[in-house]
Amino acid sequence: MSVSITSPATLPTSHSLQDNRILIVDDEAGIRDFLQRALSKYYAHVAVASSSEEAETLRQQQHFDVLIVDICMPGRSGVEWIHSARESGCPSEVIFMTAFADLNQAIDVLRLGASDLIIKPFRIEQMRRAVAKCLEHRRLHKENFVLTQQLSRQDNNTGLIGESAVMQSARDFISRIAKAPSAVLIEGETGTGKELAALAIHQQSDRSGAFVPVNCAALAPELVESELFGHVKGAFTNAHQAREGLFSYADGGTLFLDEIAELPLAMQSKLLRVLEDGRIRAVGAERDDPVNVRIVAASNKSLAQAVSSGAFREDLFYRLNVLQLALPALRQRRDDVVLLAQHFIAKLSVELGVSPFSLSPHDQRALQDYAWPGNVRELKNIIERCLLLALTPAQLLTSANDASSSQGYPSQWPLKAVEVAHIEQVLQDCQGNKTKAAERLGITRKTLDRKLTLGEDGGF
Repeated sequence: MSVSITSPATLPTSHSLQDNRILIVDDEAGIRDFLQRALSKYYAHVAVASSSEEAETLRQQQHFDVLIVDICMPGRSGVEWIHSARESGCPSEVIFMTAFADLNQAIDVLRLGASDLIIKPFRIEQMRRAVAKCLEHRRLHKENFVLTQQLSRQDNNTGLIGESAVMQSARDFISRIAKAPSAVLIEGETGTGKELAALAIHQQSDRSGAFVPVNCAALAPELVESELFGHVKGAFTNAHQAREGLFSYADGGTLFLDEIAELPLAMQSKLLRVLEDGRIRAVGAERDDPVNVRIVAASNKSLAQAVSSGAFREDLFYRLNVLQLALPALRQRRDDVVLLAQHFIAKLSVELGVSPFSLSPHDQRALQDYAWPGNVRELKNIIERCLLLALTPAQLLTSANDASSSQGYPSQWPLKAVEVAHIEQVLQDCQGNKTKAAERLGITRKTLDRKLTLGEDGGF
């Protein structure tokens, strides 16, 4: 007989033997041995304890996904132990066993958040289904948290779109390293798609857990440790209940640490310890828990320079910089701009409920000529504005260029100095490509070379 506390679940066809840990707590040796032998056929980590005291010792040493606990035991009862464990922040699923069930007892275990109350004697199939239900509940809880995190960060991202050589190279790199367990460091300007690259790495890996993104710059310094590692009840002011951290939600998957350079130095030290030991400790807890998490970190600053300035730990940098991916700025892949713009037009017109538009040759030239300081994110905003205001990209970008150049050059500059400065700026925008710079300036390559020669000689 089984009294179900939560909704029933069908028995899954398989479980990862490596990812699920079960603890059986019963003072009867026969029950312990029977359950351990039966469940070990399906789960690789099945531990046993003969008392609440022994169970607590084991729980302090390692994490368990499911606790199977006899209610009535000599000394501390199973209900008393679980109540104490919950107070200290134990997140494990609980199945109670008893030979003497009544309504009040069922209510008590319900208040403790138990998943099942199973009456002895029972069939092993009952216990298997109860364990499967617990693991499914835990999986759904994690997935719900991760989905909430992802939805809160959703910004109509594009995927790694682009046919330029640099983007092809980036995709090839991701394909080569995706299945490796090594840490990855992604560097690139804001808006270049670092999170999308991290997600692509996770999706092409063989990791069964979730992809959990976190913006380190958005975390309050005093809450960073709690957000990453979790906390127990009463660990600090307003910690009214225990909470698992982002590392726990990413267990078996990938944790994406965006803007890693913004982590406080004290937190960098604790992150280094996790990377070295593979264990985390919740704030206020007295034990470490093992985690299996792949770290992908990202920064819009050079971490090597941050190390040189003392703003980032050198040992952590080398721990993160096992594999490095540098994402190009949009101005470095201008051939992809029109393709990206067309993608945004198709996507955003549907989301906004407005008619799409076609890019004229003039629009395409304006999009490719613009410097894109905000990268792909700025391009998406420009297209959205065009759709809502019924303007063309050429109109908006002309206004933006006019606004950016409204300050002009100092009035005391001679005309030749202004021409020098303008040519140098165009060359910089074109990454030193003189042919492209000449086209943008509306002159021949020969004229550009002549003007550059005269400029170096001070002749214009």
